[in-house]
Amino acid sequence: MAFSSDPNLFYYCLLSHFLIGPLTVFGLQFLQAPYGKHYRAGWGPTLSPSLAWFLMESPTVWLTFLLFPFGQHRFNPKALILISVFLFHYIHRTCVYPLRLRKTSSQRSKSVNRVPVFIPLLAFSYNLLNTYLQARWISHYANYSELGNWQFWGRFLLGLIIFFWGMKVNVQSDMELLALKGKDGGYKIPKGGWFERVSCPNYFGEIVEWLGWTVMTWSWAGLGFFFYTCANLVPRAHANHQWYMEKFGEDYPKSRKAVIPFVY
Repeated sequence: MAFSSDPNLFYYCLLSHFLIGPLTVFGLQFLQAPYGKHYRAGWGPTLSPSLAWFLMESPTVWLTFLLFPFGQHRFNPKALILISVFLFHYIHRTCVYPLRLRKTSSQRSKSVNRVPVFIPLLAFSYNLLNTYLQARWISHYANYSELGNWQFWGRFLLGLIIFFWGMKVNVQSDMELLALKGKDGGYKIPKGGWFERVSCPNYFGEIVEWLGWTVMTWSWAGLGFFFYTCANLVPRAHANHQWYMEKFGEDYPKSRKAVIPFVY
């Protein structure tokens, strides 16, 4: 596996990462992915949400373990601690969260909306691209010697604080949404915490996470990931916000924004 001879591949992939963000924003103006609140029949074969989530997130774990050991920085403590943060998030997303989804789904008396197969396939493809970029940058292309230790660790600690604060908001909000559905499987108005400020604090938390990652890595690869996260989640949050307002009408709090507190 001669990963050390692929600089052109890396930079072409990096360029494509920045290009797919605007295309995603454009596409989501016309069509929301048909899962969750926006599920619609007629999109082909489907999977359970827990299996779909596991499959689409899985490259972030196994591809990282395939790529990282072949980078020139594989024994560098800075590279090791950066990739550990990335894996911490995605081991939770790949293994822990799908198990919680499965447990919650099994407790409901009503059937759970399934996920059309093409959705996890698209996400799987994106995660292949993004994991390749993040893992290869950290393990091979980053120049850890150009910064003094205080510069690297200063950025890392600042980014780590932002990252874990965002992850806390993201995970707590996801768990609150799962608990809110309860055994009847119906949608209710989320209340409390960051739900008092925005309709989608889980998305807000994830956006903050990858902003922290961008600060930690101080890289174009990290910045591309942050931009794509915004391109994907902000339109989805807007659609969810509209869905809540249409479903609950006057009962839905008018002061809430879609995803960015006090802004949007």
